Amino acid sequence: MAALPEAAEAAEAPEAPVPVSAEAPVWPEAPEAAPSASRRRGRTTSLIAAAAVLGVVAGTCTGYLIQADREPTELPSLSQPVVAQVKGKGPEPLSAAQDRRVRTDGDLRKLLLERPGGARDTSYTPGHDGWVGLAEYAEGFEKPAGAFSGAISDEFRRSAATTWRVGSTYNVRIQLVQYRQEEHLAAADSAADLQYWAEKGAGTRSWTVPGTGDGMAYVHPTPDTKPGYQPVYSAEAHAWRGDIAMQLWMFDTKPISKEKIMDLAARQMGRL
Repeated sequence: MAALPEAAEAAEAPEAPVPVSAEAPVWPEAPEAAPSASRRRGRTTSLIAAAAVLGVVAGTCTGYLIQADREPTELPSLSQPVVAQVKGKGPEPLSAAQDRRVRTDGDLRKLLLERPGGARDTSYTPGHDGWVGLAEYAEGFEKPAGAFSGAISDEFRRSAATTWRVGSTYNVRIQLVQYRQEEHLAAADSAADLQYWAEKGAGTRSWTVPGTGDGMAYVHPTPDTKPGYQPVYSAEAHAWRGDIAMQLWMFDTKPISKEKIMDLAARQMGRL
């Protein structure tokens, strides 16, 4: 398409000179460059660098020559000094009665207190043949699902329990819970958790179980009452030793004395 006449005339017309304002600064023209001495300065720098490199090389060669003329340094012996062995016979291994690990890795039921003379079975006997499985153990808590998952996290290993009844109203339940304890001291944590809940009862009294460090016994003076039933008093004790947590409960229709719960808890912990 042909260009418009106005556009053609504009393209052919010479550019008009740009007027210079009196107020605009006029930049001076750059002066011609003076003869440079860069060639001489570059040659001097190259000579200095070459001399430095030659100096390093010469020093390295001199060091190698000096080291070559020296006698080789003897290396220290790699063998270790002989450790003097203790003379005489070593200590005798612990007997099964003294080695706690041998006892606790055996039949856990044998560590439970034996029934007193004249005691009878309770209306409910936990577990099977003295052993309490994980599911039944969790059923003993108000929230079995949470107790079940918590026991798995705590590396529950096994549990054994015994119960008995004296007369028509006095009942005892003792349970031992053993943990693997590959990650943490679960037995101590289990005892501490049960101690926390045991202290919640109104007017609860507590004492340290002798020989356990932080084992505690509790007597609850306020009975549990239900319409149509006799009031039930309770006492409990919780302690641990090694990888085993001990749980002890006592129930009766009359108040339970401190001496009764403390004696039973101390004797059970003594078997561990």
